[in-house]
Amino acid sequence: MIQNINIIQPRAKVFWLTGLSGSGKTTLSVKVKEKLQKNNFFTIILDGDEVRKTISSDLGYGIEGRNENVRRVAEVARLFANEGITVLCSLMSPTQRIRQTARDIIGENNFREIYIHASLDTCIQRDTKGLYMRAKEGKISGLSGFDSPFEPPENPFRMIDTEKNSVNDCTDDLFYAILQEIQEIQ
Repeated sequence: MIQNINIIQPRAKVFWLTGLSGSGKTTLSVKVKEKLQKNNFFTIILDGDEVRKTISSDLGYGIEGRNENVRRVAEVARLFANEGITVLCSLMSPTQRIRQTARDIIGENNFREIYIHASLDTCIQRDTKGLYMRAKEGKISGLSGFDSPFEPPENPFRMIDTEKNSVNDCTDDLFYAILQEIQEIQ
């Protein structure tokens, strides 16, 4: 006869990284995912740039397009978290309202907002994607934090300052904060 086995499953959550373009969202997501996987936590990244190339390639960058992009990502993140997979969502998601949409879809208990902070000047200096240069040249408009609003989170689960701290220190800070949230209860 088969007996019931008590399996303790990690508490999967969605960690929603928000910040300006160039603040370090993708870099930290990749590094934290590597550390989580080394510790045997199933983890997936839903990165804004990658999502925009695939499931949201039909959307623009106006408020309606941004809202729909976040809605799609939140729905996918919720599905993964419900299956026990830790999700790192790396999206600019520039307004409180847009992030609240994600929180509502994912659920308050499973949503953790992470503010990846770097000043606009620092992000312009980094300009990893050339977005700020194109915005300055008038080739693009509506860049959050530059010529379109970016509303920093009012009460994030964690604030990571990539301007003042090294990538390694930021990675460790975020990794341990996430680990504390998802560790198995012994």
